[in-house]
Amino acid sequence: MTRLMSDQKIVSAAEAVELIHSGDTITTSGFVGIGVPDALLEALATRRRETSDPRGLTLVFAAGQGDGATRGLNRLAVPGLLKRVIGGHWGLIPRIGAMALAGEIEAYNLPQGCISQLYRDSAAGKPGMLSRIGLGSFVDPQLEGGKINSATTEDLVERMTIGGEELLFYKAPKIDVALIRATTADERGALSMEREALVLDNLSQAMAAKNNGGVVIAQVERIAAARSLDPRSVIVPGALVDAIVVAEPEMHLQTYATAYSSAFAGVTRAPASAAQAFALDARKLIARRAAFELPINGVVNLGIGMPEGVAAVAREEGLLEHVTLTAEPGVIGGEPASGLDFGAAVNTDAVIQQAQQFDLYDGGGLDLACLGMAQFDQLGNVNVSRFGGRLAGAGGFINISQSARAVVYCGTLTSGGLDIAISEGNVRVAQDGRARKALEQVEQITFSGPHAAAARKPVLYVTERCVFELTAEGVRLSEIAPGVDLEQDILAKMDFRPQIDAPVEMDARLYREGAMDLKADLLRLDLVDRIALSDDGATLFLNFAKMRLRSASDVDMVRARVTELCAPLGRRVDAFANYDGARIDEDIEHAWWEMVSEMEAQYYGRVARYSAAAFMRLKIGKALSEAGVKPHLFDTTAAAQAYIK
Repeated sequence: MTRLMSDQKIVSAAEAVELIHSGDTITTSGFVGIGVPDALLEALATRRRETSDPRGLTLVFAAGQGDGATRGLNRLAVPGLLKRVIGGHWGLIPRIGAMALAGEIEAYNLPQGCISQLYRDSAAGKPGMLSRIGLGSFVDPQLEGGKINSATTEDLVERMTIGGEELLFYKAPKIDVALIRATTADERGALSMEREALVLDNLSQAMAAKNNGGVVIAQVERIAAARSLDPRSVIVPGALVDAIVVAEPEMHLQTYATAYSSAFAGVTRAPASAAQAFALDARKLIARRAAFELPINGVVNLGIGMPEGVAAVAREEGLLEHVTLTAEPGVIGGEPASGLDFGAAVNTDAVIQQAQQFDLYDGGGLDLACLGMAQFDQLGNVNVSRFGGRLAGAGGFINISQSARAVVYCGTLTSGGLDIAISEGNVRVAQDGRARKALEQVEQITFSGPHAAAARKPVLYVTERCVFELTAEGVRLSEIAPGVDLEQDILAKMDFRPQIDAPVEMDARLYREGAMDLKADLLRLDLVDRIALSDDGATLFLNFAKMRLRSASDVDMVRARVTELCAPLGRRVDAFANYDGARIDEDIEHAWWEMVSEMEAQYYGRVARYSAAAFMRLKIGKALSEAGVKPHLFDTTAAAQAYIK
């Protein structure tokens, strides 16, 4: 439907929301408190309270937009205003969430990235999009189809088989009104976002509304003369904008925690001294262990909450320049902010549109994702979206966890009153939390363990006292913290018994004050110490204990170090290899064992390999046998050393 406006685009908020009709489908911009058009949302809510119009709106939003209390989309929790809500993250909008849980509105929880990408499909007049994202999760029609309550009956997601592959089809919404936000508008409606922390989906949302015959209403903080903006800084062309509202400063904060930061806007770079020290507590312990998985020169996503600490640990360990940290609303590089600043970042390499970020993620551009976990079960399923009567929503979690090459879930083993004591490299559970996270079956499947296991995706579940990993058979306990009792502190706090096969002790450095020197580990600067000759030059010691081998460069470095030591000798040496707690990524397994076979053929005499874990011995034995090498595997160091002697 075409909506006529006068040539004067600059209007009051009250005048602007008069353009919204009962039954319209509206979309709003924002991520937490960044880019949220609070002045427009408040004006719409006020109009409804004072006039009983409009009514029966459908609200579509991708990222969570709120402070968990009254701001953002919480303002729209006015009886009768909303009929249907389709959203990605619900945790920050408890007022609307309560309406959904009570069945007062139709409500859907779909992946944030898919909604973001659907704006472009809607703008292009497409019926929707096909995606692998959501298969096996609660969004899959074979489970819940993303529906939040029984009042919600229409199917917005369908399963289809295309080219022999199972995919999900997401229907594109028809947008009537786009409520967006920018920094500056010129008199003709062109919008720039120079003081905003993110670009988000403003352009796609505006196009979706305009191409559907709808209207675009923009909230800004200032007006510029017509055609005075640099065309290259214009995010939304004036031809797409129908109304402009200049907001009061309190309704146009850069984030809900920060009125304005030049560092968030990319105008200045934040000095390293501005970062605060990170206390050694359960949160830091988990972040530290997750940081051991950081892929050097890789691309990483850090989720909200517990995983935010990984960025602080990476900074403490001098690793920020060696990894590219990202956040789903479009941040690439730098250090992501936390709390109600989440979504913003300092010292970024780039800030791109949200849908483009999810294109990168969905296509396999993430080497690692560090995400939170509210619940996990024996099959490796994870729930972060709905539990204990709380509707949190998936946000970008489904896109990220399903697409990343490897995933680390971060969370304490119990919650609610948990108290741990750390001293002398040990951890003691002084008081356990009231709520368990390791359940026999999660309340909702946000991440499908079987789906990931079938794809052979590396997945870890990191807690303050132990680490689990995903296998084809389910969850396996792989590491235990020093000072923790297996039966009392772990198994007694779980609703299922995981696979257990000689778990190794977690690195003692995690539980000590001061830097861990993790940079040396991840950059393989420790190979000089890990691979060395005995004093008499007769034995080569290869210490791969707790080492993560993940790339072709790791294989090349080990080959180079062995060659450096052995080639000048002109004779063979006996070799002792410790694989206890080692992890070899599937992508490089073939190259690794080829290199091992090559080194043995060239330089070694007798070889003994050690691992306390039967699972690792099985893998090593199979790989070496296939390579035509006798494994010579032992389950104790004494037995291995005796064989060498």
